[in-house]
Amino acid sequence: MIVRGTETLLVQGITGKQGTFWAERMRDYGTRVIGGVNPKKAGTTHLDLPVWGSAKDAASDTQIDVSVLFIPPLGVKAAALDAIEAGIGKLVIMTEHVPVQDVMYVMAAAKEAGTRIIGPNTAGLVTPGECFVGFMPAFNEKIFKPGNVGVISRSGSLGTLVCLNLVRDGFGISAFIGIGGDPIIGTTTRDALVSLDKDERTESVVIVGEIGGAMEEEAAEYARDMKKPIVAFIAGAASPPGKKMGHAGAIVMGNRGTYAAKKAALEAAGAAVLPTPGEIGTVLRQKMAG
Repeated sequence: MIVRGTETLLVQGITGKQGTFWAERMRDYGTRVIGGVNPKKAGTTHLDLPVWGSAKDAASDTQIDVSVLFIPPLGVKAAALDAIEAGIGKLVIMTEHVPVQDVMYVMAAAKEAGTRIIGPNTAGLVTPGECFVGFMPAFNEKIFKPGNVGVISRSGSLGTLVCLNLVRDGFGISAFIGIGGDPIIGTTTRDALVSLDKDERTESVVIVGEIGGAMEEEAAEYARDMKKPIVAFIAGAASPPGKKMGHAGAIVMGNRGTYAAKKAALEAAGAAVLPTPGEIGTVLRQKMAG
């Protein structure tokens, strides 16, 4: 899922500390922030933007393409369902520690309504030079210089490092898709790969994965038929068996989800899998030349 500068954005939780800070940053960068939601402050303004009591109220007044949630974990279900019922097509859920049963309920409702979800526990989306949604440092051109490399990452911090390395090596970023690190998320690595494959601005793709789950293996199945070069870095290669990792999605089941399994699947699909993120620029240039 790629966000475009022409799309309008609603900020659910806009009056909170994080909502306020990042709504300003997003708007200053060029994102079309049209207002926010706080049921207790409906009818007021914040950051010179209207505040509605619900996403449904907002959608009845204006066109909304994307909504981003800066909402505490126990409030995410109600806020997400509000946005889904409002007919908003894209929903970016920043929050971590959302109860699993709430996530499953929201995912089912979104699927039925045709709403695309990024997250939960995502760092957000960036289209350099156009807009961003979330809390990635899109405004720093040393990290997010416009270009033609699409980046998919489960981790916000690792994704930022990879983008920094790419820009240092003379590349630019067409789109960054932070899918989130939870075990149940709305947009998978494969989903993001399909979006970048179809994106005319994206000429190559970097996948930043982690041990656990099977998303990278599933993405590799799609990558077999791609013509765009792919370079990947999988975090957790040195982790001992049975070690609990930082992300809730880092769960290894048998041979599935291991570093070796992910590396083998991606390499079989033609991708280059690197031992460290520092080599990404060099290898990507070789792949693109080849």
